[in-house]
Amino acid sequence: MSTPVFALNNVSKAFSGKPAVRDLSFAVNAGSITGFLGPNGAGKSTSLRMGLGILAPDSGTAELFGTPPDFSTLDRVGFLPEERGLYRKMNTLAAIIFFGRLKGMSAGQAKKDGKALLEQFGLGDVANKKIKTLSKGMAQKVQIIASIVHKPELVILDEPFSGLDPVNQRALEALIKELAGRGTTILFSTHVMEHAERLCDRIVLLAAGRKIFDGSVSDALQTLPRAVNMQTGSDADPCTALNGLVQSIVPDGVIKDGRQNWRVELAAGADAQDVLRACVEKSVSLTAFEPQKRHLHDVFVHLVDEDTQKGKQS
Repeated sequence: MSTPVFALNNVSKAFSGKPAVRDLSFAVNAGSITGFLGPNGAGKSTSLRMGLGILAPDSGTAELFGTPPDFSTLDRVGFLPEERGLYRKMNTLAAIIFFGRLKGMSAGQAKKDGKALLEQFGLGDVANKKIKTLSKGMAQKVQIIASIVHKPELVILDEPFSGLDPVNQRALEALIKELAGRGTTILFSTHVMEHAERLCDRIVLLAAGRKIFDGSVSDALQTLPRAVNMQTGSDADPCTALNGLVQSIVPDGVIKDGRQNWRVELAAGADAQDVLRACVEKSVSLTAFEPQKRHLHDVFVHLVDEDTQKGKQS
């Protein structure tokens, strides 16, 4: 099995006695797109910084390309921190060249590649403008370019979609896919599940500094019970007809125009077709029937809520 390009091994970190990360372990394999997900304040940025050697863990170890992070391994990494930082009085292209040279690029190559990336991001016309004259979204894109201009093997993006409008969020998604297509390993943190659902091979979900899920997006979606939204005539009672097939069935809203909406969570092993068949066989007067598609956002809310309840009970 190949050595992970990024790994945290049982790391913990506290600030002023308050735990921020608790016994966290996960590894990122070469060529993957991994989403590091969790609510604001879950410990994502602290974890990434420990992985890069910016912060020392109180316990546990961090590895980049199989060794503790140092200057040689960090040259193989592109990092976009959550707190953006560009020299506001520098010209846009000069700033990108500067960051490229810090990573070992020649000035000429950094200038050539920086210009190409500015064009790709629709910023070719601001190459000679000062950073301080750019909009927040433009400056965000410049910092993304600065983090990847040296063609790193591993790109770590901390909340990269923050500050970007929907059009530029899509452009960044396309760039992440393009980088992954070239073999670049991507690790990005976010609390916006839609991006992770579209992009990731794998997700790691953090809550209150602890890992509560680690696996594929499809595995994550399986943690939610299957559900169906259905509508019946107001005098219909589907509860008896669906006995044994559902985990819960509750009316959704008030009766309107002689119809009642229902939210149905299926029992383990049952599927929507079983519910529909039972309604037909028991002559339940259905006026609408729609299996509910599961989304990563729902998984996120479900698992975080579940973890919160466990914490209250312990």
